[in-house]
Order: sequence, then structure tokens, then C-alpha cells
Amino acid sequence: MAGENLLGIPATELPEDPAVTALEGGQDARAVVSAAPTSSAAWAELAEAALEDGLTVEGYAFARTGYHRGLDALRRSGWRGQGPIPWAHVPNRGFLRCVAALSRAAGEIGETEEEHRCREFLKDSSAEAYEALGL
Repeated sequence: MAGENLLGIPATELPEDPAVTALEGGQDARAVVSAAPTSSAAWAELAEAALEDGLTVEGYAFARTGYHRGLDALRRSGWRGQGPIPWAHVPNRGFLRCVAALSRAAGEIGETEEEHRCREFLKDSSAEAYEALGL
């Protein structure tokens, strides 16, 4: 049953994010996010790097920004607060990575309610992302 769309709500698929090409081309994530501040993928890069470097507060801030930018993009794509956001659709990955990073960072600063909420949101939105991102 896990991962099934029992409500029949259509999956939301974000449009291509041009910032991903810049990131994949080796451009610095700070420069990319400065040029494309609505890119959840760029914010995810910053959040994950900060958390990897032990910069928890910065990672939390980057992840939260990318999360909110992603929610805006999802709403523009027809999302109404529920339903699948598939990991298999590559443009969704920046947002889903931000949710995972936000959960991790929240846990590290002792904000357990936020950690749990983000973890459950990720699992409900995309069980595949939940597994792929190690939550």
C-alpha cells in the first residue's frame, strides 16, 4: 500500500529548471541561486553542502528557502496541498531534496516537530524520494 495514490489525485510535475543545467555544468551554487533565486535545486545544493560541512543553521535556512520556493512552483503547477510529487520526474527533485534537507536540519537543531512533519510530508509525497534521500 505504501506509495499508492489511493485518493486518485493526479501527480504534480514541475517544469524544467534551467538552473539545473548550470549546476550540472559546474557553476557555483551561490552564483546559480543569485541568478535563479526561485530554483529549489540550487537551494538544495546549498543546503546539502552546508549540512555536509556542519553548518546546520545555514543548511536549515537554505533548505527552508528552497522548500518555500518549491511550494510556490508546485502551486503554479496546479498542486493543491496534497497528492504525489514523483521523484521519477527529475524537475521535482530539487524541491524533494529541500524537504529532506529541512527535515535533517530541523532534527539537528532540536526542532523535532518540524523534522517529523517534513519526513512525513516527503514520505507521503514520494516514497521513492524518501528512500532515495535516506530518510
